[in-house]
Amino acid sequence: MTVRRLDPVLVDRIAAGEVIERPAAAVKELVENAIDAGARAIAVTIAGGGRELIRVVDDGAGMTPQDLALAVERHATSKLPDGDLFAIGTLGFRGEALPSIGSVARLSIVTRRHDAPQGSGLVVEAGEKGVVRPAAAAPGTRIEVSDLFVFTPARLKFLKSDRAEAQAVSEMLRRLAIAHPEIRFSLEGEHAGNFDWPAEPIGEGGLLRRLGRALGRDFPENALCIEAEREGFRISGFAGLPTFHRGTSAGVHLSVNGRPVRDKLLLSAVRGAYADVLPSDRHPVLFLDIGCDPRAVDVNVHPAKSEVRFRDPALVRGLVVSGLKAALAAAGHRATTTGGARTLDAFRAVLSMGGGNAIPRPAFPETARWSAPPSAYAAPSQGGFSDFAASSADARAHLAEPAPDALDRPLGAARAQLHETYIVAQTREGVVIIDQHAAHERLVYERLKAERARSGIARQPLLLPEVVELDPVDADRLNAAAGELESLGLVIEAFGPGAVLVREAPAQLAGGNLQRLVRDVADALAEHGPVSSAPGSLERRLDHVLATMACHNSVRAGRRMRPEEMDALLREMEVTPNSGQCNHGRPTYVELKLADIERLFGRR
Repeated sequence: MTVRRLDPVLVDRIAAGEVIERPAAAVKELVENAIDAGARAIAVTIAGGGRELIRVVDDGAGMTPQDLALAVERHATSKLPDGDLFAIGTLGFRGEALPSIGSVARLSIVTRRHDAPQGSGLVVEAGEKGVVRPAAAAPGTRIEVSDLFVFTPARLKFLKSDRAEAQAVSEMLRRLAIAHPEIRFSLEGEHAGNFDWPAEPIGEGGLLRRLGRALGRDFPENALCIEAEREGFRISGFAGLPTFHRGTSAGVHLSVNGRPVRDKLLLSAVRGAYADVLPSDRHPVLFLDIGCDPRAVDVNVHPAKSEVRFRDPALVRGLVVSGLKAALAAAGHRATTTGGARTLDAFRAVLSMGGGNAIPRPAFPETARWSAPPSAYAAPSQGGFSDFAASSADARAHLAEPAPDALDRPLGAARAQLHETYIVAQTREGVVIIDQHAAHERLVYERLKAERARSGIARQPLLLPEVVELDPVDADRLNAAAGELESLGLVIEAFGPGAVLVREAPAQLAGGNLQRLVRDVADALAEHGPVSSAPGSLERRLDHVLATMACHNSVRAGRRMRPEEMDALLREMEVTPNSGQCNHGRPTYVELKLADIERLFGRR
């Protein structure tokens, strides 16, 4: 079999298989070209999920007739004036998009420069380039792609439904719109979730408004500003509070110098930053842009340009993790506003049962109506019963006057304890309901972490060392991690097959159930697995074990608390980082605004 040079059209179709794998990829290439052309408004229209029609209209710089004729040639671009692949400052740079699209579809381009009296038009069909002709056109460029993959039928078989392809186009365009809030973006098409987002002014306010449109109207009031810089790298953006999370990573938006990416290194850094405050099956909501010298990052490592390679990946990962952690710690006790909204929605659902009729009451036997006895016959108080404790703190908390400034505090003054589990606090603006176990668990955990970072966790020797019998595999796992556990204040040693001897325990956990603690630590080690060479692996494992320990010395649900104890818990929450969620990522409190409660009862 002889070797021969492939036909240029066939070469373009092979390239299209890498660059244009689905309609969303074609839209991405065309919109990136518009952004590089300096467009301030980009309108996208699709039909049939992008298979039948893709139309991209922009008000960018436009092209001359000579540039238009050259733009559809393979590897022709205006974005590498000096040919330096290591200093790429644009989104596109390969010159493959237009010829690749033209080889597998019908491509029509109409363009006009702002200083030109008329525009130019060109049609490319099945890789065959037509003649550039004069055309009426507004300043900018209008590109239409029809019958995508009509000349490569095999590719059509791998496309999904029109709905799925349209949603992929929408998701891709949203990511570009988030990374470039200064540009107006619009999308129109069946199943595409049409939107028209106006251009926003450059700055934090404009970015936050764009994020509110893209990530939900609740995002801005539950977002933290992220700003950090180190050795030529800078990160900026907004990150959602830990309790503002989602079931997938679709809410994680990242860009590098304005280029949206789904980079494994950056995704791992985000996950690591939230690992201490987020459930393992939930994902944060955020947007971060990593800015740097173009020479410090290689964007030419993936056909779809969705991944990048940093010259110093460890530096970038450390910057992302530390920047996010610092912002989360500075947020203190903040929790999402959506918790209170969900609570009020639940109340409304109960009140609306029965179409507005009164809520059915259980039937009770008829009893005589109570009335206060005449004062002349009022029975004297029986002092013998005054020494009995109240049945629960909720019976007495309201009798203690709060401190003068307590109502002005973020979490207010404790007024009651319900079901010996939930603390009800009053603020000037409403009511706060706190889960006492979840809140105290986080406080103990943060104390242990602070001790470990400062000088090591204080240990308390046991007067009588305690033997804990375990499964032999669990015992071996604990013995293998004895060095790590000692740094956390838990000193153990082997005590025959299937048992360990506890000699010292963390002072913070004094008086706890050591048998259960050791068994839970063994389970935590089994769940988290062995220490790997990945950055932060040991720290995450130690934090996981510390969280397990903290759970054992926290105030349990079912414990009655005195008013002063409840107030002390609230005051400590207000000054403790990450106290808005427990060690498992659940919220520690919800806040109900007085105005919302009044609306619930028809007072507003």
